[in-house]
Amino acid sequence: MTTVVDLEIPADRLGIAHAFDRVSTLEFHIGGMIGDFPPLVWVSGPDQRTVRRALEADPSVEIIADLTDDPRTEREGDDWVRDRWLYRLELGSRVKLFQQLVSENEGAILEASGQDEYWSVQLLFHDRRAVSECHAMFDQYDFRVNVARVTGMSDLPSTRTPLTETQYETICKAHELGYFDVPREVTLKELAAELDISHQALSERLRRSHAALISAELSNDIAPPKIDP
Repeated sequence: MTTVVDLEIPADRLGIAHAFDRVSTLEFHIGGMIGDFPPLVWVSGPDQRTVRRALEADPSVEIIADLTDDPRTEREGDDWVRDRWLYRLELGSRVKLFQQLVSENEGAILEASGQDEYWSVQLLFHDRRAVSECHAMFDQYDFRVNVARVTGMSDLPSTRTPLTETQYETICKAHELGYFDVPREVTLKELAAELDISHQALSERLRRSHAALISAELSNDIAPPKIDP
């Protein structure tokens, strides 16, 4: 049975601990982590300069790009204000090890967030056996995870994710086989054969999945960057 697991992990075990030390009100949210590509991360705090300096000073993270096109989103009196900013971040070795352990146990990271010096991470697994084996690996590498909740897919509210169960499982299999790695470990044709669907059907399913994830992540009042045609 497909299982969703919610974990809590201390930042000093996973990453961004130094940024939390510098800015106690720092918060972040990651809509999904697929393959080795640096994720999009919404970060909030007292102001953008303070947040950026905290991230730049943290050895466990590197800012790849600031994607907040217009820092103004709401008018408060005569002033424009914003309390969160979108970055593409390269996360450190502990996060990469965590991702590797999840992938090796046929799991996927659905979303992650952080506040008060803790990460909250939601994982998807194909069965409870994989959950137990992955948890044992987390203990082995001293992540000090706390399991906050374990639920079946049928128990999740539909508002928790923009993906269907079929899309979830397709993304999981693609991640497991290294389709999102750089370089790729498996071709689209090989992945389609593994899933027993046509090359075209898989391509369309992945496009719909990516579109749903990106739309959910970027739908909150962010101006699109200008891209040359």
